[in-house]
Amino acid sequence: MKSIYILIFFLFPQFTFGQKPIVESKVLTDSIVQTVFTAAIKKELGIRFPIFRAYEYNDKLGKHYLVLTENKLGDKLINDTIKAFNIKADSSKLTIQWTINDFRLKKNEVSEEKSIWFWSKYIELNDINGDKIIEPIITYGTSGINSTGDGRLKILIYYENKKCGIRHQNGELDSQRNTKVDKEFYEISPQIQRRVMEIMKAMTQDNNAIFPAGWELAMRDKKLALDENHK
Repeated sequence: MKSIYILIFFLFPQFTFGQKPIVESKVLTDSIVQTVFTAAIKKELGIRFPIFRAYEYNDKLGKHYLVLTENKLGDKLINDTIKAFNIKADSSKLTIQWTINDFRLKKNEVSEEKSIWFWSKYIELNDINGDKIIEPIITYGTSGINSTGDGRLKILIYYENKKCGIRHQNGELDSQRNTKVDKEFYEISPQIQRRVMEIMKAMTQDNNAIFPAGWELAMRDKKLALDENHK
């Protein structure tokens, strides 16, 4: 009997300390959003715009919320400003880790902008490189006179407490399109770089973006500015 207790004693730490941290993410229902982000909590955190969508994600760094807010103009499906909040949840305390702020421009490089919004189809909260930490990829964009055809889009990646991004101007003409890549993008995990490029491919297939010809090769060569003349 004594030997059994000894065996349990040595196995127990393996069960407790050998457990892998839970790495997962999910979209919160409206009812949970209202329960977590009450009027008092929103005031405390400075959440002023309506919440478009909220996510909860867990990794070895703990529990987080990603809250996306958009400021609508009247009853129209038009937003003039967006703001995202990344919030760390420690027991009963919520602390903002970082935010994203942006707004539609009166005039971008090509067109007058009509609206700006989060492109939830291209937002991901996954552990891409297997380090048990979720690397948020957040995408949003604008519409111009020709919808997304002459709007802008941004892909922001958060990796090891640092932000890097890809910023693209759409255009109906070849000369109007250009893409700018932060140099820090090429310093992040290769797996994340590949995933971002896969998202960019999906955008082109969905007709939400037209990147300059040869953009994939240019990014493999770590170019920072891509246009139809980048060759």
